[in-house]
Amino acid sequence: MTVRSENREEYLEAIFKLAQQPEGATVGHIADELGLAAPSVSQMVARLAEEGLVTRDRAGHVVLTKEGRREALRLVRRHRLSERFLTDYLDLPWDQVHAEACKLEHVLSDEVEERPHGRAIPSAEGELADEHARPLAELGAGQKSTISFVSDEQPDLLRYLSSLGLLPQTAVAVEDVAPFGGPLLVRVGRARYALGREVAGKIFVRA
Repeated sequence: MTVRSENREEYLEAIFKLAQQPEGATVGHIADELGLAAPSVSQMVARLAEEGLVTRDRAGHVVLTKEGRREALRLVRRHRLSERFLTDYLDLPWDQVHAEACKLEHVLSDEVEERPHGRAIPSAEGELADEHARPLAELGAGQKSTISFVSDEQPDLLRYLSSLGLLPQTAVAVEDVAPFGGPLLVRVGRARYALGREVAGKIFVRA
C-alpha cells in the first residue's frame, strides 16, 4: 500500500529532524513531533518500512534508509528554499516562517527547486553540506561566533530570540559561563543577556 504523498513526506522530514537529536527518532518522539497518536505512527512507520524508506534498529529507533534519507533531504531542501522566499521577499515574521514553509514545500515545483538561494540547503541530489555548526551552549568564556541557525522552530522561542536580536548571521560572544549547568552571559552588540543552557543548546553557531 502506498502512503499518501504529503503524509509520507511529513513523516520522512520529522524522522530526519529527530535523528539529529541525541534521543533519536522513536515512535513516541515522532508522535510528539507530528501531534499524532503513537498507534497511528506505528502503522505509518510499518508502511514506510515496506516501501524501503525506513528500518528499525535494536534500540527501537526509526532509521532512514539510503533512499529514505535522499527523499527526506529533498524535502528539507524545499522547506528551506520556501523559508528563504518567505523571509527575503515577503518579509514574513521569523516566528511564522516555519509553519508557512511546511505548506509550500509540498507544492514547490521541480523548476523552482532548481534555483537555490541561501545556505544550508541540501543539493538537488539529496546531499547536505556540513556547516561545522555547534550549539552555543558548548562555547566557553571569551569565545566569539556567528549564529547559523536555531534547531527549534517553536514560534514562542523564535519570538523571544528575535526580541534579543539573536538572529541568524548575528555575531555573538560568550562573556561568562556559570558553573554547575548555570546560564551563559552572552553579548550581542552592546547588549548582554543571560541564556539558560536549554535555550543556548538550540542556537547553533559557527566560528
